[in-house]
Amino acid sequence: MSRIGKLPITLPAGVEVTVSKDNLVTVKGKLGTLYQEVKPAVIVEVQDNVCVVKVTDATNKQNNALHGLYRALIQNMVIGVTEGYKTVLELVGVGYKASNKGQLLELGLGFSHNVLIELPTEVKLETTAERGKNSTIVLSSIDKQLLGMIVSKIRSLRPPEPYKGKGILFVGEEIRRKDGKTAAS
Repeated sequence: MSRIGKLPITLPAGVEVTVSKDNLVTVKGKLGTLYQEVKPAVIVEVQDNVCVVKVTDATNKQNNALHGLYRALIQNMVIGVTEGYKTVLELVGVGYKASNKGQLLELGLGFSHNVLIELPTEVKLETTAERGKNSTIVLSSIDKQLLGMIVSKIRSLRPPEPYKGKGILFVGEEIRRKDGKTAAS
């Protein structure tokens, strides 16, 4: 059995978890509703304020992996509909800037053109640009998977590099710096 999968999920007040006959788990909370389809090998039971994830055959390695996976996904959904998730990115580099018009994110990253990214409505977007400070992008959502995919897409445009420390970083992230080439004596 999976160590993570065995842990019960305690449901806070105001959170409702339902499982339909076609293995669709629905989590409703004050911030919204999330859905997750579950494989038939995994059984999700809700009793009182506790959600328990079980597997049909605990001797199968694949089922044990799914056991922990679906337990973690449901836990993330419960946290998402109660508190939500927030990620702050910082643009480090001369001339790097970010601005938004609604759900359209415009990034100036040193290319010959600005990069435009249309974000889904499930993700809230804020940008700040103060004089003398790095621009920041604040992304928040109830869906952890969607937020992670969008953040990785934005970071892939200019990943942090170790020589000058430029790129798109998480706030508080430290880049391990490297020395450049040195002249031979």
